[in-house]
Amino acid sequence: MSRRVILIVLDSVGVGETPDSHLFCDQGCNTLKHTAEAVGGLNVPSLQKLGLGNIAGISGVPPASEPKAAYGKMQEKSAGKDTTTGHWEIMGLVMERPFPTYPQGFPRELIEEFERRIGRKTLGNKPASGTVIIEELGREHMETGYPIVYTSADSVFQIAAHEEVIPLEQLYQMCKTARELLTGEHAVGRVIARPFIGEPGSFKRTANRHDYSLEPPDNILDHLVAHGFEVIGVGKIADIFAGKGITQTLPTTGNQDGVDKLLAVLDQDFTGLVFANLVDFDMLYGHRNDPQGYARALEEFDARLREILSKLREEDLLIITADHGCDPCHPGTDHTREYVPLLVYGAVIKPVDLGVRSTFADVGQSVADYLGVPASHLAGKSFLPETR
Repeated sequence: MSRRVILIVLDSVGVGETPDSHLFCDQGCNTLKHTAEAVGGLNVPSLQKLGLGNIAGISGVPPASEPKAAYGKMQEKSAGKDTTTGHWEIMGLVMERPFPTYPQGFPRELIEEFERRIGRKTLGNKPASGTVIIEELGREHMETGYPIVYTSADSVFQIAAHEEVIPLEQLYQMCKTARELLTGEHAVGRVIARPFIGEPGSFKRTANRHDYSLEPPDNILDHLVAHGFEVIGVGKIADIFAGKGITQTLPTTGNQDGVDKLLAVLDQDFTGLVFANLVDFDMLYGHRNDPQGYARALEEFDARLREILSKLREEDLLIITADHGCDPCHPGTDHTREYVPLLVYGAVIKPVDLGVRSTFADVGQSVADYLGVPASHLAGKSFLPETR
């Protein structure tokens, strides 16, 4: 028997504020609800049939009278609302302490040491929207050759550079230098290369982004690989886990390319996990306060979901979830502390209400359970017994 798990993370597709949202200044956030309202209702028939509308009230997405998937929502237990924390928790790691953040920019001595190591000055050093800061400082960057360093509400050290001013390999090396520097009390979750092209007034970020994460502790992915299973990362999964616990990685240029890569994997014979992150919801629309674009991306994914479902085999298990929220209608441009949806589909799955899960780690434990891999020392509880 060749068991396969297909785990799709719809990056930032949250379903409403968590009870502790006030600790993150995120009261009232609801990514899916507000996105749907902004466009007069979502048209996502495939997700609706699985049971998305049974999880939360979403305009245009009524509850299914007979949902095809088990459904529920999950609350993050870790102290954070970023990509790394969310994905790590999905795979059994609960972060008791949040990664460091820098609402006032990075300490001067840290920036000076980074500048010394790369041999040039930097621009920026403040929290900012990525698209806004390249418009603000892009011209000066092109004139001086100084990279633009910035952060956000997340634990990130981001370096933006024009591809014709600082070539990609040089930018990536700067990121590796920053990753080596940012340890101890300054061990940020991710260093991110943010290349862009164009001219002042019309800059555009490219798909050549690259993330340099901290290496995670022992997690579900490591156990899958140790037991001989394949773990195929689609999108930025390998970056998020620093390549650890991944047997094959398939980088993507966006959601559509991600689905294409996923479909190609589903045509292959393998046993194990394919773990996909679809980032456009977050990167292109959530952070840019664009609910219309966000809604369009959801509807585009839904249209492709039919193709994914058609490729599933008798023993396949499909799990669709998210890693945090990023409400495009909420004040600010940062992630939001939200519940995330949980849809679990397969021939062996009874479509039941899985309720509210107390941690994202229930997903990882369920993956391990389905593949027969022991991981009881890690966080979470398998929901599969509830679906039989």
